[in-house]
Amino acid sequence: MPQDQQQAAETLAPQPTKPAQGLLAGYEALGHYDELLALYRDTNPSARAILDRLDGMDLETLCDRARDAELELYNFGITFTVYTQKDAIDRILPFDVIPRAISAADWAVLERGVQQRVAAINAFIGDVYNDGKILKDGVVPADLVLTNENYRPEMEGLAVPHGTYAHIDGTDIVRGNDGAFYVLEDNARTPSGVSYVVENRHLMLRAFPDLMHELPVRPVSNYGQRLREALGDIAPESVLDPVVVLLSPGTYNSAYFEHIFLAREMGVPLVEGRDLLVEDDRVYMKTIRGLQRVDVIYRRINDDFLDPEAFNPASMLGVPGLMRCYRKGTVGLANAVGTGIADDKAVYAYMPRIIRYYLDEEPVIQNVETHICRETEGLRFTLDNLDKLVVKPVGEAGGYGITVGPRASRDELETCRKQLEERPANYISQPMIDLSVCPTLTDHAIAPRHVDLRPFAVTGKSTWVLPGGLTRVALREGSIIVNSSQGGGSKDTWVLE
Repeated sequence: MPQDQQQAAETLAPQPTKPAQGLLAGYEALGHYDELLALYRDTNPSARAILDRLDGMDLETLCDRARDAELELYNFGITFTVYTQKDAIDRILPFDVIPRAISAADWAVLERGVQQRVAAINAFIGDVYNDGKILKDGVVPADLVLTNENYRPEMEGLAVPHGTYAHIDGTDIVRGNDGAFYVLEDNARTPSGVSYVVENRHLMLRAFPDLMHELPVRPVSNYGQRLREALGDIAPESVLDPVVVLLSPGTYNSAYFEHIFLAREMGVPLVEGRDLLVEDDRVYMKTIRGLQRVDVIYRRINDDFLDPEAFNPASMLGVPGLMRCYRKGTVGLANAVGTGIADDKAVYAYMPRIIRYYLDEEPVIQNVETHICRETEGLRFTLDNLDKLVVKPVGEAGGYGITVGPRASRDELETCRKQLEERPANYISQPMIDLSVCPTLTDHAIAPRHVDLRPFAVTGKSTWVLPGGLTRVALREGSIIVNSSQGGGSKDTWVLE
């Protein structure tokens, strides 16, 4: 056959859907949208290299290397705490060694969508605490915001540098069976998990250099530098070389490892409330050389505990007088106080309208369809379709309090129905999305497991999105709950050039 005809025949020939032999020979996505196989079918050369290299590995060896990797996580102290499990103070986030790959084209959409969302969130928070125009115009119900437990009257009329309230934002994104991305929820208070993004990459570089060899994967190790630069943007104007600290509740906080990690990555002191004091409406840090002025605080303490003078008087974690300094502009806070109004699950339902209102744009990434149970129509629809919907409390995080209707027992559905009827304003409902899957290592084989994605955006004068983010994986077979507190794990996320 002439060469040109042979090339044409090869082009027209059916492309394999996955490697045909070896470790992945029996792998099936079970009808779900498989992200790595989709890239493979699209003839993405990096995805093909990943799957071909995995296919050539031995399961026993792969499991041994995976166990060594998880032991390394524990030895390095890369742990978190589940408050409901008193016997598991130091627990690693289970790590799956098979990476999640995202194409450059898909990442461009995700990056643009996250930046758009962060811009709208900051505009919304700034408007609510100043003019309240969006509430007066009826785009978002005023009582939904003004009676929200995260609304802070102390922020009213307070101008913040560059109009940035959510300096660190985590947007939870899922992918449906149609291959499209959807925003599941926003995290604009103190989003956690970025330490695992960076540490997972370091672990893959050490434990699986053969899998990563010469693949064009975008780096994530500069997160600390970008965060430190953004925090410098919100220092008082007169300060040329701002002193930044990370304020932690202390060793018993579930994310304490991350606090240590971020302070180290930024090269700033890690402090607790007792290490800081206020004098003459300025914040100072106690050091062995005496008091040192503090210009910016990256706080990992909830609003309620931040300043006992302004909020909870019983708090032993915060700094008395901190809000006075903040209002006078002598110290910057990240994230700003009161940002919780933007990541409330009921306000989330209005985000497409918020984006159109402030930016005059259509959302780059759509919301998951959401029914607001505080509204009569939303409650009626939820009660009539309870066995088909996922019901979520608006104030909970970590996967707690969720009822997955299609998988709930009759008793669980009745309990949920009673809670909805008693406190409808506390709930939203959404259809059960057939989440995308990625190949995941189990004890016996490589199997499909559902995943989500939390990209992290850092905003000072402008917004930068860490390329990749935290991929969480539901390790239990059939589960769609990816939260670490509910048995989920994580993967390294590779954004391909």
